[in-house]
Amino acid sequence: MSDQSSHPTPHSNPAQLAPTNSPTRVAVASFIGTAIEFFDFYVFATAAALVIGPTFFPHDSSTAQTLNAFLTFGIAFLARPIGSALFGHFGDRIGRKSTLVASLLVMGISTTLIGFLPGYDSIGTLAPILLCVLRFGQGIGLGGEWGGAALLATENAPAGKRAWFGMFPQLGPSIGFLLANGLFFGLALSLSDEQFKSWGWRIPFVLSAVLVIVGLYVRLKLHESPVFMAAVKHKEQVKFPIATIFSRHFKPVLQGSLAMVVCYALFYISTVFSLSYGVKNLHFTKPEFLGLLCLAVVFMGLATPISAWASDKWGRKPVLMLGALCAFLSGFAMQPLLGSGSTLLVALFLIIELFLMGFTFGPMGALLPEIFPTAVRYTGASISYNIGGIIGASIAPFIAQMLVERGGLSWVGYYVSAAALLSFIAVTSMRETRDVAL
Repeated sequence: MSDQSSHPTPHSNPAQLAPTNSPTRVAVASFIGTAIEFFDFYVFATAAALVIGPTFFPHDSSTAQTLNAFLTFGIAFLARPIGSALFGHFGDRIGRKSTLVASLLVMGISTTLIGFLPGYDSIGTLAPILLCVLRFGQGIGLGGEWGGAALLATENAPAGKRAWFGMFPQLGPSIGFLLANGLFFGLALSLSDEQFKSWGWRIPFVLSAVLVIVGLYVRLKLHESPVFMAAVKHKEQVKFPIATIFSRHFKPVLQGSLAMVVCYALFYISTVFSLSYGVKNLHFTKPEFLGLLCLAVVFMGLATPISAWASDKWGRKPVLMLGALCAFLSGFAMQPLLGSGSTLLVALFLIIELFLMGFTFGPMGALLPEIFPTAVRYTGASISYNIGGIIGASIAPFIAQMLVERGGLSWVGYYVSAAALLSFIAVTSMRETRDVAL
């Protein structure tokens, strides 16, 4: 088999690449799967900021419980590259469709079981151990989800609209977060604090099972990607995609991973850390701050299609460089806006950060698949996406909590600016991929 270049090339017969799934079906299937997966993932993120510490860890200081909860939150990010390698292997070997179904099942089962897990008062140290195992399972499932959904969208996209179609899985996090936070918001309003901490927080985890069934139904109706089928026909598959990725395509993996860092830092500092800080330090009530986040994430959802459309029109690089530059400047706004404690200024801060997250996130659904050839595209895109998560998000709330304890909110803002600068440099070093054929 000939050496696979990091520059994807078109097959000799374009007719073989005619889409077999309707545009509507592709958009719905790529969107609904990521929305469900990220709903599951963010349910834990919200719970980590509110109840995971006191429920699953020894009753020592509240700061120690918060740090333990954030460390447990970070476990999933360490698992995600493993999920990328595992599901990427099968996605590149046997197909996108069946792999996406399997990733959804792993995430759904892990999330639902967390909803039934006894706390520290009931089973002692076994509680945090089992929680970590299930959180690891969530990471495995999500590690295989995003890359497959992005490929499902981009490999079925019409010419010139790859970023627009790649935007649909990118909307999944916005909707998933809105559903998760909206549900917690409703529970916090309708239940007493004691009811919420005792059993109310478990409801979103258990409801995940229903959403997963819906997602499975939609995905089982899909046909396999025509680009993948053409690769199979031409015998372009490789035995060990993960080995090929790191031996032949390490540069795009590194570039793609670092390009993703700003997205993760913006999101998890703005949501998980800010929620915890707002409730504990600024004395917002849970419903108040959750309501502000629900408002702000709408702007993230609006920014995603705007930047995807712009990247189809002007290219991936200029849009992402602009987003990273604005994110760099936004870090300096954290202290004066979030630190003010003013509802209006805190809302403004969250809107700015989540808008920029959506703006930098929108083109990624097309960019990461575009920098890898078909034979290793699932693995490459997934690995890059999730290594970016380890760097930009896995311990971001933990580090932010440590920084705010030692140096104040300004230091957390500098952390966001540093993440943005890293992504800006990575994007600058990349080639433009808007017109590359898959």
